[in-house]
Amino acid sequence: MQQYLQNKKGLVEGVFDQVYSKYDLMNDFMSLGIHRLWKKNLLNMMAPSPYQKLIDVACGTGDIANLFLKYVNNSSQITCVDPNKGMIKKGKAKLIRFKNLNWINSSAEKLPLDSNLFDFYTISFGLRNTKNLNNALSEAYRVLKPGGRYLCLEFSKIQNSNLDFIYKNYSKLIPIIGQFVVGEKEPYEYLIKSIEQFINQEELIQLMKDNKFQNCSYRNFSGGIVSIHSGWKY
Repeated sequence: MQQYLQNKKGLVEGVFDQVYSKYDLMNDFMSLGIHRLWKKNLLNMMAPSPYQKLIDVACGTGDIANLFLKYVNNSSQITCVDPNKGMIKKGKAKLIRFKNLNWINSSAEKLPLDSNLFDFYTISFGLRNTKNLNNALSEAYRVLKPGGRYLCLEFSKIQNSNLDFIYKNYSKLIPIIGQFVVGEKEPYEYLIKSIEQFINQEELIQLMKDNKFQNCSYRNFSGGIVSIHSGWKY
């Protein structure tokens, strides 16, 4: 599935080149801090054990890696992947105290890694920015071990019409907030459009099944503002 917005040459790269320096701050502003709870819910659903291996794709500045290591008492090896070099640089600086992180500059669609390596694959607010969803899912399946689990935290489709009305009106303010905090509104205009044009919960379930994942399910959070999709490689 090709996504028009994401396939504009250089658009996604340009967006994150503009915002990575204040990425964490803007996440707090845009979600009113709730993104931290969503990510904790992701870890609770994952419930990792010590020494299990995680690959976190579209890792940003390493929030998921940080939570994962706290959960397993710093006993696991994590591979953090992001297409944006500036984001990785900021993540390395933020998590400099951890020695068991491997940082890779790469897209989700072609991971420079062997097959059957990881117990968990996570991608948070990054799937909709990939150029090809099928390629991203296929690569996720490939690098997971048999018995491994795929977890995707992503903006989704709101189930309640009243909440949807409120959210859409709030979304109009986000580029204005971006202009104030980052000095740029265009990246946030893109991000809002990418959320609006992304597929719904059931469509993502079907794509996961098409790419061999089994026992696929999802849970909505905050009324469907976001959802966490889960699938297994058997």
